[in-house]
Amino acid sequence: MNAPTTSAAPAAAPSSASVWRSQLGTYLGLMAVLAGMVALFSSLSEYFWSAETFITIANEIPALAVMAVGMTFVLIIAGIDLSVGSVMALAAATSAAAILQWGWTVPAAAALALATGLVCGTITGMISVAWRLPSFIVSLGMLEAVRGSAYVVTDSRTQYVGDAISWLSAPFFGGISFAFLLAVVLVVVAQLVLSRTVFGRCVVGIGTNEEAMRLAGVDPRPIRVIVFAMTGLLAGLAGLMQSARLEAADPNAGTGMELQVIAAVVIGGTSLMGGRGSVVNTAFGVLIIAVLEAGLAQVGASEPSKRIITGFVIVAAVIVDTLRQRRAKV
Repeated sequence: MNAPTTSAAPAAAPSSASVWRSQLGTYLGLMAVLAGMVALFSSLSEYFWSAETFITIANEIPALAVMAVGMTFVLIIAGIDLSVGSVMALAAATSAAAILQWGWTVPAAAALALATGLVCGTITGMISVAWRLPSFIVSLGMLEAVRGSAYVVTDSRTQYVGDAISWLSAPFFGGISFAFLLAVVLVVVAQLVLSRTVFGRCVVGIGTNEEAMRLAGVDPRPIRVIVFAMTGLLAGLAGLMQSARLEAADPNAGTGMELQVIAAVVIGGTSLMGGRGSVVNTAFGVLIIAVLEAGLAQVGASEPSKRIITGFVIVAAVIVDTLRQRRAKV
């Protein structure tokens, strides 16, 4: 067993000099893209370069950022979760129903939203692992089932919760919401978990070479389930954040948002093939998506135009990831 253990270790160790050089290059590249976009939109719109614009962006991205954190772990294990947008909607719907219809306290309703996300993610992970089904197919089915459940819970209508959980979106410091600060803390904690813990090394190892991890005595199945469960939990938190910002639970909330989440993670350099990724880089990807959308809105781009441009950005990110993979094999 010594030989397999030795071969598996490098796949899980992210601290080598070459990895740090690669990470630094990715950081600088993402920062350059972000700075270039800010400069471009500032030149196209006199209103873009303002504190109000950046505060608005900061207060709109927490839900996207939180879901992207979970998706980073999913993609690193070479999986995918298309149900996060629907899970976000169902979590918001269940918390609204708990407050408005069942008379629950706000903390209990918030806990229910988190539990809803956790259960949905766990189901996705367990079905995928137990039946050895592609997570793409399982999460696609969950996307529809969970979305339908959100319609049932809300009776297909937007449920207005008022300021019951508005503390999440209320200004906390300099106009920045508590939700944004919470998202920043989660990014930092998740990055530390990924890079400094045994669990994080196992996640990377599974995405790099799952068979080597098995030979090293690590069972990848529970780790896969935990990753999907964590992603569902974070989608539940995103539902609370979105509900707090809108003061309502909309069963249509999060429709198509899974694509934005995946785009942010891939733009941040996480490989669709698994084995490589960084939560901090994902945060840069989220900022790039947010700045792109805010900039296009300020220059008067139509909704179809914004979707087309965002689509091209996603394709470009996938092409870059593919080129990285090919270069790594040379």
